[in-house]
Amino acid sequence: MTETPLSIQNQNNKTPRRKTREIKAGAIGIGGLNPVRVQTMTNTSTSDVEATAQQVASCFRVGSELVRITTQSPKHSQLLADIRKRVIELVHVDVPLVADVHFVPAAAYEALKTADKIRINPGNFLDGKVFKKKEYTDTDYQEELKRIDAGLRPFIDEARKWKKPLRIGSNHGSLSDRILNRYGDTPEGMVENAMEYMRVFKKYEFEDLVIAMKASDPRVMITANQLLVKKMDEEKMDYPLHLGVTEAGNADE
Repeated sequence: MTETPLSIQNQNNKTPRRKTREIKAGAIGIGGLNPVRVQTMTNTSTSDVEATAQQVASCFRVGSELVRITTQSPKHSQLLADIRKRVIELVHVDVPLVADVHFVPAAAYEALKTADKIRINPGNFLDGKVFKKKEYTDTDYQEELKRIDAGLRPFIDEARKWKKPLRIGSNHGSLSDRILNRYGDTPEGMVENAMEYMRVFKKYEFEDLVIAMKASDPRVMITANQLLVKKMDEEKMDYPLHLGVTEAGNADE
């Protein structure tokens, strides 16, 4: 894939590029002065090592610089090592692999050993699958934040140990119950959903982070990212963004 030099990108873009820190996923730099990176995701069963490796290789050949793979269990995370080995045999490049984790923190811990970057969803990483209709008082909400802090601290320590970057990926369709009850199903809720985690990571001085706001409606995604950047500027955070739409959406979207 041919990349346009950053200097030319800036000449063709009247909007100044937002300054961010650089994080590294394998040999690929993200943010900083790096060009915009291209990432996609496999749709194979991770248990099928050959099919997944073949799809990663195919994605790489057409320009994807990183490839995300679903890891629904610690076993799936372990299989990333076998997938990586096979991909190297196919394309002779160590393509950075991103583990996609939902609901199962143990899968994320295991992925720290085998993936180049780990995506966690703040809407479900430490929360259950069932939405609970509940009124949260300010005291209740603070107790929830303390629970999040306690739950993330050991994971942060492990991520630091393995020197692996993380993506905090907020998804419009999977916000936590406390966010839905307080903010509703809104771009503001998407932002706060991620900020809860980002503040904890910053508190413990782990800042190898990429942040994502995803929705099936591009308009919601754009609004959420605009609000996110404003909030990060207010709280002196400079993490690079991962931009994406969770699904194609309808024709009128």
